[in-house]
Amino acid sequence: MAKITLPDLGENCTNPKKALHPLVSPEKDPELQSVLDWLRSHPVAELYTEAIRNSIDYVLDGGRTGRFDLMLPTVHSGERASVGAKLEYEVLRVFGLPKAKPLDTLVNDVPVDIKATITSNWTIPSEAHCQLCLCTQIQLSKNRHRTLLVRTHTSWLQHGENKDGKRGLAAQARDQLSVPVYDWTPLPVNPLRHLTEEQAAEVLAERPGQVKRLVKLFQYLEGHVIPRNVILTVGAGKHDPMRRARQARDSARKAGLDLLCGDSAEWRDAAAARGYTIRPGEWIALRREEQTQDQHSASATPEATPDEAKEG
Repeated sequence: MAKITLPDLGENCTNPKKALHPLVSPEKDPELQSVLDWLRSHPVAELYTEAIRNSIDYVLDGGRTGRFDLMLPTVHSGERASVGAKLEYEVLRVFGLPKAKPLDTLVNDVPVDIKATITSNWTIPSEAHCQLCLCTQIQLSKNRHRTLLVRTHTSWLQHGENKDGKRGLAAQARDQLSVPVYDWTPLPVNPLRHLTEEQAAEVLAERPGQVKRLVKLFQYLEGHVIPRNVILTVGAGKHDPMRRARQARDSARKAGLDLLCGDSAEWRDAAAARGYTIRPGEWIALRREEQTQDQHSASATPEATPDEAKEG
C-alpha cells in the first residue's frame, strides 16, 4: 500500500457523506478528550489485559480442543482474527459499557467503535469514518498489547478498500494523530507455553488419567499461577477436570508439593504469606514448607571432616 499524504490540520475532511468539518488534533477534540478522561478514570490497562486474555481463551476453547497457543498450527488464521470480534464484547463487559448504536458503544454519551488487530493496522468500516475508535493492537510474538484512541477521519484512511468496503488507518495518523489510552502492556502467557514439547505432550496425553497428568503439570510448573482454563485444557473432553484437580492434592503432597486454590480464603492467605497472589479459580503448587526447611537445615549443617567422622 503506497504511503499517502495527509491533509494539514485545519483543512476540511474529505468525507462526502458527512457535513463539512475540519481536521483537528486530539488535544482540540472535546469528544475525544471526554472519552479519554472517562477511560483513564479506570484501571484501563488491567481491564484490557483481562478482556484480551478472556477473548484468546474463548477462541482457543482449550476445554474442548486442548489448544493453548494462538500460534499453534492447529489454530486457523480466521480464528486468530476472530479474537477482535470477541474482544468487543469483553471490553463492554469489563468496563460495564452498553452495546449501543450507531457504533459499538457510548462512552460519556459519545459514540465509540471498538477495533482490534493482531497485525499492525485496523480496518475501519464506512459507518465509523470520522468517528472515535478504540484501536487495540495485540502483538502475539512479543506477548504485549496497547490501545489507541483516534478520530478515524476519512482523510486519515488509506485510499484502497478491502472486499467489505473497509479502509485501513494511515500509518501517519496512527503514529501522530492518535492518543495512547495505555502504553505497551505485557499479556500474560498461558503457563502451558512454559512446558517443553516433551512435557506438554506428557501433560496433554490421553493417558494416564487426569489426576496423574495434573500432578505432572503442577510439578513442571511449580511456582506458576495456574488459571482455571489451564486445568480445563489438560482435562479437555474429560469429565469434571476441576474435581480432578482437587483430587490431585494428596498425590502432589506425596511429591512434596502443597496445592493451593484461590477459591479458599485460607489458601489465598497461605499463598500470600509465601509471596504469591492467587485469585478465585487459580491454583499454585509450592514446595511444602517443612520440606523446604529441612533442605535449608541440611545445607546449613557443615559436613563432618574425616577426623570428626572418626571421633563420632
